[in-house]
Order: sequence, then structure tokens, then C-alpha cells
Amino acid sequence: FTSLRISSLNRHVKTHSDEKRHVCHLCLKAFRTATLLHNHVNVHTGTRPHKCSDCDMAFVTSGELSRHRRYKHTLEKPFKCSVCKYSSVEASKMKRHIRSHTGERPYACDLCSYASKDAYKLKRHMITHSGEKPHECYVCQAKFTQSGTMKIHMLQQHGENVPKYQCPHCSTFIARKSDLGVHLRNLHSYMAVPIKCSYCEAVFHERYALIQHKKIHRNEKRFKCDQCSYACKQ
Repeated sequence: FTSLRISSLNRHVKTHSDEKRHVCHLCLKAFRTATLLHNHVNVHTGTRPHKCSDCDMAFVTSGELSRHRRYKHTLEKPFKCSVCKYSSVEASKMKRHIRSHTGERPYACDLCSYASKDAYKLKRHMITHSGEKPHECYVCQAKFTQSGTMKIHMLQQHGENVPKYQCPHCSTFIARKSDLGVHLRNLHSYMAVPIKCSYCEAVFHERYALIQHKKIHRNEKRFKCDQCSYACKQ
């Protein structure tokens, strides 16, 4: 990180510190910077100082306002991939996308060999170790570790209560027609620019085909020691 202003550098350095001196007087939660505390207090009070100039929406932080404007008004995607034509509204989504090229999985489970490209998937995975079942069927109150498993249960056991749409290209069942459209666009639409497999040289014009292909690499030990016969997955 470099900056022309010492104030920006000082603010950046604080992101590397675990010190949290700024304490909320309402719930005693602590933050590294005064700005983070200020935004947090606004959540308590309901204050939304950042107002959109194109609609009636208002937000707690300027970052939320910028994200809203890109999604709803300007449709700008300023974060562009240097490897392919992908671009994103948010920097965090671009970081996850880049990992599809590098194969990096920085979020590793400390109980098994599982590793993920993003923190959310690791959090979801950890539930399989804890035994927690946070997703409850609203028809029969059966509980499940993952929302996807619960949805399959509802479609199979309570089909008369839940509209079900089957994808014409794979075995996926989806509750809402609008969600089926999203599924088809995300996984089964033709992409003019192919996506390369992060494990081998194969390329695909459909994201679902790439996902299915990657399963063949799941137990592959690609990383080999050049001093002995040892090999591992990560």
C-alpha cells in the first residue's frame, strides 16, 4: 500500500492492528477506527446519512450507497479481470473471481482437508463438523445443516405445498420460476469467452460443464515433491 497522504497511510496501518479502542456506548462492541464506530452507531439509531440522488433510498455508509448506485442506476462495473472479460460491481467479488484462475483456496478447514475460495463457503462447511442444523422446514420443522438440503427435502416431501421447476439441463429442482431463470443464466448460458479449468488445460463455454469437469480433480494430488514421492491435494 502506498499513499501521498500520511493520514491515509496511518488509516491503512490500523487495518493491520488488532487494537480496537473505539467502543460503542450502546452495546460495548469495539472497532479499530472512529469511522467504523460511527457507521455502527448509525445502525443502532437508524440514521442513514448517505442519500441516493436518483431515488428515495438512503444508506448507513458511503460504500453501501456506491454499491447501490452501481447495481440500480449506473450499472458500472469498475473492477475488471486482467485474465478474462469478467467485470464486477464490487472488489470483493473480483477477489473471489480471480481465485477461479489461480486455484487459490485461502479459507482452509482446520479439522479436515476442505478449503474454499470464500469465507462464506468455509463457514457453511464448518457446520458439518459442529452438527448444528440452522435451517428448519416450515412445514414439518425438520432441521438441516444446509439450506440446499432443506429445499430438496421440501420439494420431495411437501411437493404439493411448494411449486417445483426442474432445470431442463440438469437434475436441479428450484422452488420459484424466477430462480430457475437465474439458475439457467448463471450455469447453462453459452459464454462466448470460454472459462479455463484451474487444474488442467480444458476450457468450457458453460459454467455447469466446468463445475462437473472439476469433480474429476477432487481427489487428484497435483502438488508433487521433487525430492521424493510425496504428493498432496493442496
